[in-house]
Amino acid sequence: MKLPESLAAAAPAPTTASSSTAGSNTTSMAGAGTGEKDEAFSKLKNKFMNELNKIPLPSWAIVSIAFVAIILVLACCFCICKKWIFKKKNKKKGKDKGKNAINMKDVMDGTKTEDEEDAETGLTETQKEAEPKEDQKLGKLQYSLDYNFTENTLIVGIIQAAELPAMDMGGTSDPYVKVYLLPDKKKKFETKVHRKTLNPVFNEQFTFKVPYVELGGKTLVMTVYDFDRFSKHDAIGDIKVPMNKVDFSHITEEWRDLQSAEKEEQEKLGDICFSLRYVPTAGKLTVVVLEAKNLKKMDVGGLSDPYVKIHLMQNGKRLKKKKTTIKKNTLNPYYNESFSFEVPFEQIQKVQVVITVLDYDKIGKNDAIGKVFVGLNSSGTELRHWSDMLANPRRPIAQWHVLKPEEEVDAQLATKK
Repeated sequence: MKLPESLAAAAPAPTTASSSTAGSNTTSMAGAGTGEKDEAFSKLKNKFMNELNKIPLPSWAIVSIAFVAIILVLACCFCICKKWIFKKKNKKKGKDKGKNAINMKDVMDGTKTEDEEDAETGLTETQKEAEPKEDQKLGKLQYSLDYNFTENTLIVGIIQAAELPAMDMGGTSDPYVKVYLLPDKKKKFETKVHRKTLNPVFNEQFTFKVPYVELGGKTLVMTVYDFDRFSKHDAIGDIKVPMNKVDFSHITEEWRDLQSAEKEEQEKLGDICFSLRYVPTAGKLTVVVLEAKNLKKMDVGGLSDPYVKIHLMQNGKRLKKKKTTIKKNTLNPYYNESFSFEVPFEQIQKVQVVITVLDYDKIGKNDAIGKVFVGLNSSGTELRHWSDMLANPRRPIAQWHVLKPEEEVDAQLATKK
């Protein structure tokens, strides 16, 4: 059935109108939604700026605080990441270590694989190859030995040394040789120091008076040292010769390689107790020697006949000398003897009191057991004692001191004039 033309033309018109209406409605709705969002953001921004303006700080300060806060946050993040990566690496290392772990069952059985042995020693293949290392060459010494049966003397000749290691910065050494007999070490000899050489020629002889019956129980020690003016002399190496293995029917002369020298222990010489008292107004210094203990045995019978010598010194010169009585056959003498010296107040800081314990010998020279000094240039307990005396005028201050070798104290006194 055919519609009239007028109706057919009119029919699509409502559709177009409705679609255009719908389109306009959609656009208006979208525009309204966007507008609402912008308005909400604008309100939030205005509110934030109002709150920000209320803070009693200039804008540059707020920006700085915000910048620092950002840096702190980034630093924290970096630390967390680093820790996490490091932890992961450690776990990986732990797994690798587990591969080289020693099987306890194999240890119980007493068997180990080659890999396990390497793991135990911690050596790589290249290190294992380099393991057989040659001993350090310390040079060699030529010496001679002879015994005079009529005079009961051992004659030791230090002839020369060769191929010594360089101990100084310039590639040379200043060698000398120290010679003594064990176990007593009572008498020590030293050669002259030869400057800047690794092949010194000494040609020196030293004589020890030793009965032949006692010689077999002794050991000759020859130690080569490098001389150093400002510090302790370094031991390059030594040679030990047991006397019971030497044929004294003829003169022995030979070269021997130097061995690594054992550290020479400080010999115990004993202790001494004395008091110091100074009266500034009278210019009077009083030294009371009280007692000594555990002194070194100096006589054949295992005892000593000790006495004490006191020297007042200034600029290396001995101003006054005093000494105690001799105490016979004892290593723990008691004296309680007082000695006074006149020292003006202006001089008290410039003097030294040197205390020497000696073993009295009726026939020969009196041997020094040990020595100590207080006063100018002293150190350690000696300096403390002297300082306490000056800080407490008119009061006697007593203190124990460890005795030192005579040559060591003499060297200190000589270098500190």
